[in-house]
Amino acid sequence: MAGRAEPVSPWPGIGAALVVAVLILGTLAAVAVRAEAGPGFGPSDWAALRFTVTQAVLSAVLSVGLAVPVARALARRRFRGRRLLIALLGAPFILPVIVAILGLLEVFGRAGWISTALGWVGMEPIRIYGLHGVVLAHVFFNLPLATRLLLQGWQEIPAERFRLAAQLGANGFAIWRLLEAPMLRRTVPGALAVVFAICLTSFAVALTLGGGPRATTIELAIYQAFRFDFDLGRAALLSGVQLALTAAAAAVALRAASGEGFGSGLDRAIRRWDGHSTMARWLDGLWIIVAAGFLLMPLAAIVLAGLPGVIQMPAIVLRAAATSVGVAAVSTLLLLAMALPMAAAVALGRGQAIEMAGILGLAASPLVIGTGLFIVIHPYADPFDFALPVTALVNAVMALPFALRILVPAARSVVERYGKLGLSLDMGGNAFFWRVMLPRMRAQIGFAAGLAAALSMGDLGVIALFADPELATLPLQIYRLMGAYRMEAAAGAALLLLCLSMGAFWVLDRGGRWHAET
Repeated sequence: MAGRAEPVSPWPGIGAALVVAVLILGTLAAVAVRAEAGPGFGPSDWAALRFTVTQAVLSAVLSVGLAVPVARALARRRFRGRRLLIALLGAPFILPVIVAILGLLEVFGRAGWISTALGWVGMEPIRIYGLHGVVLAHVFFNLPLATRLLLQGWQEIPAERFRLAAQLGANGFAIWRLLEAPMLRRTVPGALAVVFAICLTSFAVALTLGGGPRATTIELAIYQAFRFDFDLGRAALLSGVQLALTAAAAAVALRAASGEGFGSGLDRAIRRWDGHSTMARWLDGLWIIVAAGFLLMPLAAIVLAGLPGVIQMPAIVLRAAATSVGVAAVSTLLLLAMALPMAAAVALGRGQAIEMAGILGLAASPLVIGTGLFIVIHPYADPFDFALPVTALVNAVMALPFALRILVPAARSVVERYGKLGLSLDMGGNAFFWRVMLPRMRAQIGFAAGLAAALSMGDLGVIALFADPELATLPLQIYRLMGAYRMEAAAGAALLLLCLSMGAFWVLDRGGRWHAET
């Protein structure tokens, strides 16, 4: 590989991967070096570990378990608005966590819609705080993700298999046993591992819905160890445990994804001859309606509760909104500066080590990265003066794994289709990168940039460590309004954050597809 000509130089991507690895592992090392020897895991740490694993397991099992019938119903049915509904399944993933929590409180909280309806029939209201609240929020975020993953598995079954099953007179149970169940055995473990890994690093959900020390995740314990106790040893130890757990989940996901599928077909549209009984149609319709209602009711609640609260928002909310827009813009630029050369290097066959560096962003604790940067900056300057740049940098690293999943397939396609042509035209690495690769990847770049901007806009993580009363992003300001029981103003600010996040995603994603080949 190194001895032959390449249309794009892999060295910028290798350098970006090294920077990411040094940033993540170096900050963890900085925390560990500054830490004093402690007694090791205490009772509260073991409690946090048990709660973290428990809620992650429950969240993964419920999210994927409910996603199976929802994905099957979407795979079997064709109806008006199906594409729109599938597109809306991606909304909770980019929805700011603090906004989603306010929507869940409006629907499932003690004074929410469902509790009010239960009160009319003399029943007790729902208690949303604690383990069940954390699991409910994680299912809300991850049920759409699991559904999309499983639906992709159904769509990968060649249409010829269903046609052959119909010609042989196979009934619904036979199709399930011969086609659907083997596909699920291959895809469900990976989906479980992905959702489990995401729930392990939960911070904002546990911070707002945990309800006390008995509902503390490892990520929240890291925050408490630094923010309130400044116990760097405990923070480093907890981060190492979390890194090991997430790495184990990632290994399971990669191993599960390596299984053999059903092979390729002729890319025909999938047509189903099963599931035409009245009972099957009713069950599929019920699952689709319940899933859509569960996902869309909190969004509707945010809009209904936020409109009256817009006029009650203090001026500091608008300043926080401007801060969030600036942080998201810087974070998006940093992400593209890292992800594009890394995707190009992966497309050239240098993928294993570079992709591992990208996965570190999913496994590492953003709070520990922020703490490590605090320690590194402290001897030379006041770390609180760098709160916003540090937040933008950490947000970019956290979004890197998702951006690589979007960019790498497109980069591989460009190199395979146009790499030899570029070499024959004697195009240097920079010329090929700017004139061929970037224009051909505009749609994917816009999607990755929109995703990064939306995730950064709604992040409530590192900024919670370093922000002072005069400096806050919009999610942190919403959390402060909730803490002061100014719920109407918080709802108005949440609606503003929802519009900014979705607007940033739409503008960048649409801008990337403008006159682009999609």
